[in-house]
Amino acid sequence: MMILILFVVLLFSGIPIAFVIGITAFLHLLSIDGTTLIGVTSQRMLSSVNNFTLLAIPFFVLAGELMNAGGITARLLDLSRNLVGHLRGGLAYVNVLIGLFLGAIVGSANAEAAIRSSTIVPEMEKDGFDRKFAAALTTTSSVLGPIHPPSMTFIIYGVVASTSIGALFMAGILPAFFIAAIHFIIVYFYARKRNFKVRKFPPVKQIFLSFLRALPALSIPIVILGGIYSGAFTPTEAGAVACFVAILVGMFYYKTLKLSDFPKIFLRTGLITSTVTFIIATANILGWSLALEQIPQQMANYLLTLSDNPYIILFIINILLLIIGMFMEVTAALLILVPVFLPVILALGIDPVHFGVIICLNLTIGLVTPPVGVVLYIVSNMTKVKLGELVKASFPLLIGLIVALFIISYMPGISLWIPHMLGY
Repeated sequence: MMILILFVVLLFSGIPIAFVIGITAFLHLLSIDGTTLIGVTSQRMLSSVNNFTLLAIPFFVLAGELMNAGGITARLLDLSRNLVGHLRGGLAYVNVLIGLFLGAIVGSANAEAAIRSSTIVPEMEKDGFDRKFAAALTTTSSVLGPIHPPSMTFIIYGVVASTSIGALFMAGILPAFFIAAIHFIIVYFYARKRNFKVRKFPPVKQIFLSFLRALPALSIPIVILGGIYSGAFTPTEAGAVACFVAILVGMFYYKTLKLSDFPKIFLRTGLITSTVTFIIATANILGWSLALEQIPQQMANYLLTLSDNPYIILFIINILLLIIGMFMEVTAALLILVPVFLPVILALGIDPVHFGVIICLNLTIGLVTPPVGVVLYIVSNMTKVKLGELVKASFPLLIGLIVALFIISYMPGISLWIPHMLGY
């Protein structure tokens, strides 16, 4: 109990999460068996990140940075405008569709939020949308990034839970489209209420040309998923292939990626990767210290005493995760909570791939909820919408996200249909 209190106090003191986890783990080990256990912490930290699968993280981060610098947004925006821009309130649909496209390329909620806040929100405001709604729509639809493959959250979950990352990637496709559809429904009623004009449908030739211009950008997720499914390469190797394709597209097709961009790209990739791997290393120590006292097993046994109904247990887990996600960073939460909940869901016969989608979506929702939702602060800062106003405007969309979460939780076919169809 004292360790839990210490963790909470450190978390709310503003110390970076990696140090919060590390200090808590260190003191917990001291309380168990000081000198004996502390002596092997550095070895365990090193072994936790000495994992071939984790190489996928820097590769996919680098691929996203390369595509971002390569000017993909303008091509995707043009294609999205031609596909749905003619509808009533068309730019709102465009915003969500861009989020879906970028999710398949960038794979980061933070990056998505930053890109769309600076490019699409101003255009929506010019088109008659309230800036608060435009910012809120950008905020909540940014959860598509970590759910649509390739996804760093799925990679981390797959490593911790010893679950196929390829299956997780496939499992994220339909939930991402389902979440986008929820946003489309809310946009539909908003546009009807505001009585936006319906525009003329663009010529088929114009749509085709915009598709051709965007095709190289769209080819990256096709190459990644196609290569993994066909067995041509592993998810880790897919990240390296994605980087290679991103360089070819950005430098030689779009010609917007310059050699001078590479130092900044590599620096950002290194910073993001080092942050994530340091959290993984310290979380491994905390997980090990908790395992020594069999805390995950005790938690699993306690939850199973509450009920043997998987629907009730899923409901309890979802509520806990929604609360935890409001205060804890996604990577750290995955590394700490997956070992706790995994024995429970396996005992109840819940597919670990399905649970991977549930926990990743649940914790990602935490990125768009106060008090520490990172995406909220990014969008608020870039759109100049006050944080309180953004939270209020996001509320109906956030309710839609939570509804989508519970539907996905209780309808495993949404997550598992594609993986099962492909033989995972």
